[in-house]
Amino acid sequence: MRIGIHGTAVRKRAAVLAAFFLLCAAGVAEYRGQAAAVSGPADSKKIALTFDDGPHPYYTEQLLDGLKERGVKATFFVLGKHAQQYPELVKRMSEEGHLVGNHTYSHIQLGQDNHEKFKQELIKTNQLLKELTGQEIQYVRPPYGTWDKRFEQELNMFPVLWTIDPLDWSSRNVENIVRKVESKAKENAIILMHDEYKTTVTAAFRIIDELQTQGYEFVTVEELLLD
Repeated sequence: MRIGIHGTAVRKRAAVLAAFFLLCAAGVAEYRGQAAAVSGPADSKKIALTFDDGPHPYYTEQLLDGLKERGVKATFFVLGKHAQQYPELVKRMSEEGHLVGNHTYSHIQLGQDNHEKFKQELIKTNQLLKELTGQEIQYVRPPYGTWDKRFEQELNMFPVLWTIDPLDWSSRNVENIVRKVESKAKENAIILMHDEYKTTVTAAFRIIDELQTQGYEFVTVEELLLD
């Protein structure tokens, strides 16, 4: 299910839920607002795998193959410049039921003096991703977790941060990555990974296989929000 760009009630609900995710990552980005609780059915153990910085011409394809084999849906926050280079991988993500989100065009970090440039990168990437997927792009992972709440109204976009960061980009040790995720796994958690490393792909499959045996269901961040 995808939130449409029209409908006041839907937008308000999405904004409240987005606030929850920002609050979950309060240690990553400063945010002030009202807390909103998200909880699923008592017997539900849903969890979301998210991947930043792709698509990568080799490792993203490997990852998509493994996700398809396992029947798992994930969320990909792609860079516009990489989507432009490897459009077929973005199309495949969407066609296979994964959620495609915006990670800016060049991995720019929002600062005090580049608000407009950051905004234009979001707009440029949204336009590119819409052309590739046929879908409105409403979810964004701001690089380094730095966000300006005004963009939510200006662009009708909602930030999704994370609750588990195994620092896979800085480690080539699969065991350490898997252990970090498993030790913090819980219902409604959002796992941050990067689909540009062999070790990340290997670790992601281990994480999926092991957490599935513990009763977890892997879903997109949108499914996590709206269920």
